[in-house]
Amino acid sequence: MRPLDETETTVVFEKLFKFVGNNLKKIVENPSDEGPESTPGSYCFRLQKNRVYYVSDALVKRATNISRKNLVSLGTCIGKYTHAGSFHLTIMSLNILAANAKHKVWLKPTSEMSFLYGNHVLKGGLGRITDSIVPGDGVVVFSMSDVPLGFGIAAKSTQDCRKLDPNGIVVLHQADIGEYLRDEDEL
Repeated sequence: MRPLDETETTVVFEKLFKFVGNNLKKIVENPSDEGPESTPGSYCFRLQKNRVYYVSDALVKRATNISRKNLVSLGTCIGKYTHAGSFHLTIMSLNILAANAKHKVWLKPTSEMSFLYGNHVLKGGLGRITDSIVPGDGVVVFSMSDVPLGFGIAAKSTQDCRKLDPNGIVVLHQADIGEYLRDEDEL
């Protein structure tokens, strides 16, 4: 497990910024209460076997006793690097994204299952949407009872959604909590 280098950090922060905006500062400066120290520590990003983890410094210090070969996971896996070198957020980052989301979309109960099966969000299934969304923004998808279901990329702006037909795609699916069942061997 090693710290991210400068280019890796830039790529990870750009991807996170797409979803959380200026709240990225909250994620980086989040105090950690883990460990025996009386003063709160901080969180950091670490790379292990092409996966990026969000982990407290106290836990990283304790993990130095474990060899890299034997270390499977540490902290929260927020994403992974592909063989081509691009970075993809994984569903395990949903708690961090949902707590700090800049743009949100709420689904009607009838369209939640469709999204959880890996389909895009359609206008007909849209319950509410935050203002000032532009195409390409990162969006966190919630149920009407504020349970985070997943995240994706906005296909239409907030104003375009108002005049869109019910079968038009509003959010392009990236990850959902149904992946815990569909892809459990890979997670």
